[in-house]
Amino acid sequence: MFSFKGNFINNLPKIYGLYTGGFIVFILLMAILEQTGMGADTIGILFVAFTIAIYAGIGWLSRTMQVEAYYVAGREVPPVFNGMATAADWMSGASFVALAGGIYFGGHGYLAFVVGWTGGYVLVNSLMAPYLRKFGCYTVPDFIGTRYGGNTARFVAVIILVVASFTYVTAQINATGTIAARALQIPFEVGVWFGLLGILLCSMLGGMRAVTWTQVAQYIVLIIAYLVPVIWMSNKQGFGVIPHFSYGDAVARIAELEQTLKVGMAAAEQVAGVKVLTTLHNAPEGGMAAWKFVTLAFCMMAGTASLPHILMRYFTTPSVRAARKSVAWSLLFIFLLYFTAPALATLTKLQLLDPNLATSIIGKAIADVNALEWVQKWASVGMLAIKDSNADGILQINEFFMRPDIVVLATPEIAGLPYVISGLVAAGGMAAAMSTADGLLLAIANALSHDLYYKIIDPKADTSHRLIVARALLIVIGALGALVASMKLTGILGAVAWAFCFACSGLFFPLVLGIWWRRANRAGAIAGMIAGFVAGSAYLAYVYNGGAQWWGIDHLRFGMIGMPVSLVVMVVVSLMTEEPDEETKAMVDEVRDPTGQTILASEH
Repeated sequence: MFSFKGNFINNLPKIYGLYTGGFIVFILLMAILEQTGMGADTIGILFVAFTIAIYAGIGWLSRTMQVEAYYVAGREVPPVFNGMATAADWMSGASFVALAGGIYFGGHGYLAFVVGWTGGYVLVNSLMAPYLRKFGCYTVPDFIGTRYGGNTARFVAVIILVVASFTYVTAQINATGTIAARALQIPFEVGVWFGLLGILLCSMLGGMRAVTWTQVAQYIVLIIAYLVPVIWMSNKQGFGVIPHFSYGDAVARIAELEQTLKVGMAAAEQVAGVKVLTTLHNAPEGGMAAWKFVTLAFCMMAGTASLPHILMRYFTTPSVRAARKSVAWSLLFIFLLYFTAPALATLTKLQLLDPNLATSIIGKAIADVNALEWVQKWASVGMLAIKDSNADGILQINEFFMRPDIVVLATPEIAGLPYVISGLVAAGGMAAAMSTADGLLLAIANALSHDLYYKIIDPKADTSHRLIVARALLIVIGALGALVASMKLTGILGAVAWAFCFACSGLFFPLVLGIWWRRANRAGAIAGMIAGFVAGSAYLAYVYNGGAQWWGIDHLRFGMIGMPVSLVVMVVVSLMTEEPDEETKAMVDEVRDPTGQTILASEH
């Protein structure tokens, strides 16, 4: 039926077509086994174990000792498949696991994440990706170090990259721990280490080549897992099989129920680290609400265009033209999930609140709600709690506490769908978190091994030593990430917002001006990176420890402080110091020309 001719790249459509068909057969097999009496816990374990085994197998088959293959996948990834890999790299545990939960609890305001994360790709396509690909660098600090000259600029970029990416990777390991805790019925603190093991199996031996082909497989799993329960639930509630255009009635119904249930009037409270629903679903009124929306969206946009693990994906395409096409494909594949997340949050909230639906719990006897299997399971792993505040035995809206991070994972059980769908969603969430964690760990390890070890510490290191250092760093950084994630310092979305703000505070303008302003020089770039990063970080520490917010900018938006400082300092210092030499100016002009040879081809 399938005949394979030519090299691996030419056969990618057939290979991943077979993989997709095999995964659908596995889902059907699990559905049959559920009907024959197989337990829910066993199905969940099989879904997670099967998919992780596939990813690990791809990682093993993609192992390499070639520097170009390890750092940039040999620069041979076609645009469509790089778009899928980028989408998987991008749609992290925050997108898959936490975004719908944020919209569930925070309503309209959390759509700023959707606007910012998708809008950021406009900046990536117009300002960054094609030009960085033309430059021919392996890492983001590689561009900074070569464009501005000297090891100091490269070193500062490495520090900012490590801080931003490490903050982000802890959120992904947090997501894997959450999924593993529920699917495998193990403590969250153990789940994070289980997730880390799967992440390292995917990325350690093959670097970017292994991560790329694993991420394509992970995208297929996560998008199937995200769409199936939403379409099923929408059809079950009477909104049709394509809910994206028809769930407006559900939003209106929620607004009615929130008035009846007095949502927004209850005091904010937490029980066992989980929160109560106190925020209205629809758009709040007032200028400050609009300002918060715009500032959060802008931080997410600029962060998208500054995050090294995303920009690295466009170093893997065969040409500048392919990099541009790849961005467009990335946006399409990402759109499929982001367009669905608000529908999922809305339909899940309706499932719990609407007394006309059999799955609703508000207004029911607390004893009956506590007897529900999904309530017991999530409560047993510390993700959900019920507190009878007024001792009337009836569940009120302000007595039901749930971690936002479990909304997507619990939706199939809340909606009464077959447990095979829960297993599918767990596998999809694990794929989303692992794919991003792979990219982030690789970005950190590659920056440290290539830019710090090879370019600064030991320029004479041979290939084997460079790759051994990169792999050792993967393990060390991953273990540190799992340790921090197990401490539950912040939620998944909060950690991701911090990562974006760290990245845009320190890297956004040095990257943009490095491509678009010939006058930008080494002193200006170093001063801009340090000033922006320090200003943003200092404001985060100030606000997080109880300081008064400036202009309504909270700890999720501190990039709005760091970016202006970075821009002003970089421009002023560049103008006050010596211009770059003519060779550097010519290189900047050449970067913006889509034709011609890759600039760093000879250096690597």
